[in-house]
This record gives sequence, structure tokens and C-alpha cells, in this order.
Amino acid sequence: MAKRVAVLLSGCGVYDGTEVHEASAVLVHLSRAGAKVQMFAPNIPQMHVVNHREGKPTEETRSVLEESARIARGEVSDLATLDVSAFDAAIIPGGFGVAKNLSDWAVKSKDCSVHPDVEKLIKSFHKAGKPLGMCCIAPVLAVKLLPACEVTVGQDKECEKWPYAQTAGAVKSLGCKHVNREVDEAHVDMKNKLVTTCAFMCNAPVHQVFDGVGAMVREVLKLA
Repeated sequence: MAKRVAVLLSGCGVYDGTEVHEASAVLVHLSRAGAKVQMFAPNIPQMHVVNHREGKPTEETRSVLEESARIARGEVSDLATLDVSAFDAAIIPGGFGVAKNLSDWAVKSKDCSVHPDVEKLIKSFHKAGKPLGMCCIAPVLAVKLLPACEVTVGQDKECEKWPYAQTAGAVKSLGCKHVNREVDEAHVDMKNKLVTTCAFMCNAPVHQVFDGVGAMVREVLKLA
């Protein structure tokens, strides 16, 4: 029987929404595995809109739900309508929208809060014993909501290849365990049925990120 997977988006574009390559990798691997996918996003304004060519915020305002529809080819539902009982698992791709729209990690780091509907999703799937998959910066959502969980955001020593390694320190400071993994690997926290991979937290070729997301998707489906 095909697994039913909810995919949570946070907009469209690495600097203010979902990272498009990560979302595409999630969807390709789920499709290849025969999973049935429904995409969701919160119906809220983006924290800000970034000109991706210049990397600078603009004066525009955009909807997270409407922008997510660009990735979903129009087929995206309001997160507030998600029924956990209809799904076997949930996956959250990365991108700065996770840290700006699904939470305010981008400005408050470990002192951030998580959007109520996102918090409800994560806690509800966890309580139901259904697996969660997260990549790139998305594991910080689990770190805020699932005490003593285990995640990977890649490596914990900052260098040119791992420019965001300081995130591992924030994970540890919140009482959770960070596990070093390579870009094409995933980490499985069996106790919490939580699967994470670093994706673009690493400066790596896109095919290696694709492979890491594939590892995460496979492990999520094994647990579902």
C-alpha cells in the first residue's frame, strides 16, 4: 500500500522560502518510491521578500501559501487544514523560509518560537508515532519542539565546505544531540522517528545533496 506523505513548504526560493532543489529532490524520491504526496504551507505573509539575484530584501509582500504553490504546481493546501490521521509521515525541506516563515530562528536563533500550526504538525506526528523527515536548517524545528532529540545539520566544525556548522552548537545548547554526517548521508533518531540530512548546509555539488535527501526519504518511508 502506498505511503501517504505530507510535505510542508515555506515559500519558494532559498533566501525567503523553501529551497527549490531540496523540495524537488524530496518529491522525486517520494515519487520513485510510489508515495502519495500532499503539500501544505501556512497561509501567512512571508517575513520578507528577497531579490534572489542581489540577495537583498525588497519592499514587496508575498504569501507563503501562494509562493509555495509555485513549487507545488498549484496543488498546495493551507497547513491549518492538515489532518494527521490521513498521513503516514511528514517531510520538511529546508531553505531560509524555515527560519523566517515557519519559525523566527533567523532572528532569534535558539530563543526562537515556531509557528503554531507548524508546532502542531510536528508534535502531532510525533505523538502518533509517525516519522518526520527534515533537511538543511529544518531540523532546528525538531530541536525546539522534541526534547533531547538527535539531528544532523552536517558537521560541527566551520570551514569553507561547512559554513553553517555553528548551528550544531545551537543544537547542543538546546539539550539535543548533534551527529556529524556527510552531505550524502542521513541520521535516524529511532526513539523519536526523526530522520535528518544536511543538504545545502554543506557547500556541495547538487547531486550529492540530492543523494542525501534520497537517503532521508528512504529512511522515513522505512519507518512509516
